[in-house]
Amino acid sequence: MPQEDEVDRIVAAWGRERADLDFGPLEVLSRVDRLARHLDRARRAAFDESDVEPWEFDVLSALRRAGEPYELSPKSLLQQTLVSSGTMTNRVDRLAARGLVARRTDPRDGRGILVSLTTAGRSSVDAAIADLLAAERGILAGVSDTEQDQLSGLLRRLILGLGD
Repeated sequence: MPQEDEVDRIVAAWGRERADLDFGPLEVLSRVDRLARHLDRARRAAFDESDVEPWEFDVLSALRRAGEPYELSPKSLLQQTLVSSGTMTNRVDRLAARGLVARRTDPRDGRGILVSLTTAGRSSVDAAIADLLAAERGILAGVSDTEQDQLSGLLRRLILGLGD
């Protein structure tokens, strides 16, 4: 494994040109950005393997994580996926057309709707999460479990500091 990566070369070049600046943030966040690109490619490949689009995974996984009976209101789905109501309606329509989710009237509120995971949807999201974890495990292969815990904690602290 090389001791220097592309970010090191970029920072060194900037350091020569602008020695008056602190490039610490660039060293960290450029690596996060590059990692995000690798992660995006790995996730897309994992989802392709499972025949699931990333947006489909978002909705299906929210339903799966809800536990038995794997159903949520559209409002709960909106909160978990951070999309507009129009987008969610479109997504649920498309997933229903594929037989991955179903809609039913909420028995507690006859005006409400519940979106539920079908057997096919559960199989699909279960395969997708297994493929995703395998891909992500591959990305982290060069980092020990202890280092992963440390990195996770540092990233959590950074994200919480941003209000997320």
